[in-house]
Amino acid sequence: MAKEFTYRGKTVEEIKKMSLAEYSALLTSRERRRIKNGFRENEQRLLAHLKGNKKEIRTHCRSIPILPEMFGKTIKVYSGKEFVPVMVVPEMIGHRLGEYVMTRKKVSHSAPGIGATRSSASLSVR
Repeated sequence: MAKEFTYRGKTVEEIKKMSLAEYSALLTSRERRRIKNGFRENEQRLLAHLKGNKKEIRTHCRSIPILPEMFGKTIKVYSGKEFVPVMVVPEMIGHRLGEYVMTRKKVSHSAPGIGATRSSASLSVR
């Protein structure tokens, strides 16, 4: 039997029914203050798109906390170069959208060319 997800003793259904003030009381102080101070204009626009059931939601708002109305939706978050899709699940409670989109990629170089280092001088050139 699969274990049902709970966050601080509340199930997902209970969290979805809560008001924003009740939900913020469950969060850490940083996230609580962020919600209490209110959302900026672009974040309010994102929340309106979420309620409007738009097909594709794209945003630059990386600092918005995960809210219950985001559960089950795919939001494309800007990484600085492209929009990366993020599927919001209840386990993301207490985090922000930007935490799930990396802004830096791992650098992978190919093999060094001829003359790249002093040790390559001893290699035979064909």
